[in-house]
Amino acid sequence: MRFVDLIEKKSDGGVLSREEIQFMVNGFVKGDIPDYQMSSMMMAILQRGMSDEEATELTMAMMHSGDVVDLSDLPGVKLDKHSTGGVGDTTTLVVAPLVAACGGTVAKMSGRGLGHTGGTLDKLESVPGTCIEQPMDRFKEIVRENGVCVIGQSGNLVPADKKMYALRDVTATVRSIPLIASSIMSKKLAAGADAIVLDVKTGSGAFMRTKEEAFELAQLMCNIGSLAGRKVRAVVTDMNQPLGLAVGNALEVQEAVELLSNEIAEGDPLYEVCMLLGSQMLQMAEIAADDAQARAMLKAHIEDGSGLKRLQRMFELLGGDASYVNVEGMRKLVAVKRLEDLTADSDGYVTSMDAEKIGTAAQMLGAGRATKEDKVDPAVGLKMHVRVGYPIRKGDILCTLYINREDGVEDAKRLLKEAIHITDGPVETEPMVYGLVTANR
Repeated sequence: MRFVDLIEKKSDGGVLSREEIQFMVNGFVKGDIPDYQMSSMMMAILQRGMSDEEATELTMAMMHSGDVVDLSDLPGVKLDKHSTGGVGDTTTLVVAPLVAACGGTVAKMSGRGLGHTGGTLDKLESVPGTCIEQPMDRFKEIVRENGVCVIGQSGNLVPADKKMYALRDVTATVRSIPLIASSIMSKKLAAGADAIVLDVKTGSGAFMRTKEEAFELAQLMCNIGSLAGRKVRAVVTDMNQPLGLAVGNALEVQEAVELLSNEIAEGDPLYEVCMLLGSQMLQMAEIAADDAQARAMLKAHIEDGSGLKRLQRMFELLGGDASYVNVEGMRKLVAVKRLEDLTADSDGYVTSMDAEKIGTAAQMLGAGRATKEDKVDPAVGLKMHVRVGYPIRKGDILCTLYINREDGVEDAKRLLKEAIHITDGPVETEPMVYGLVTANR
């Protein structure tokens, strides 16, 4: 088999077989297929697309390029959730412990933030002492005891994806939906879950800028999951403004703790998306029969404090100081040298936001990374005081900046002014949730 023939086949719109895809992935990981040939293949995939079966075979070949986690010795249906990345998206820290409190088994491997999107691992590490690198046996022990654990990805989980993504980033092939889907799903399947809920973001702060792209990606990932023998559902949600009001690591943990402490009301966008994701997980695990029963269960475990207790216990078992993981304790972790309010220059209505710019502004304050080597300050970031549709008076506070260093502050303020658009008339707001997607295979 010659790889150049496979490039030509895909460039002509042909369908690659299982054997051809395995040859491609294995050869690239071993170094037998050079970067320039793989770049040509990925460009052909970008231009010609892939069938669901091809995308599934690519996912499975990538999945088996490294370690595959076996969770079969854990009780019940093993659940996972994944977000395609957004701003102020702290749903994992709410949903995972709540689902565990309802009797679910949530075993999740997560990633770090890069650029304008926040990473769950950075949020976890904002609680002193927390160690997100755990041996697999210890990971399973924590899940058995607590029903939930979130750790960093194994060093040899899906090496094909690491190598392919690095190449996609420099060859303008990142936006290929089959390549995005196989990248995400190979990691999710390798992590061992039986059932996966995907939160596919769309809008100014998301990777998928249009609803059409987001639904296409969601459908393909659900179909890949089904063809691979897993239960997968996806929700398509809005990211034209931050999901929560907090943007920053400890600030987002604080907001999750407030929600689990019953201090954030129903109807709040973060609350409602957490309810939606948690409801899908409980139904996939056959713990709840429908949305109404699932929501009632999740709500009860907010009100009785058991969801918060699961989160506190997870931090303890990961070595963290759980005395901070309550409303009072989190105030200590978000203490900074100074706060600065950004105010409105005119009367009007908040008509739109650029969530990517808001996330980048938080990054400039030290809450995120421009490169993987950058250090993150867990305390800094910002808190929004407005959402799209809010009426505004001149001088009203739009957001509060949490500042520990002065470099980058003026640039962050300028970016925030550009990101929050105020005009004279009211605007029709987009829904937070655009739809639920299941496999059609």
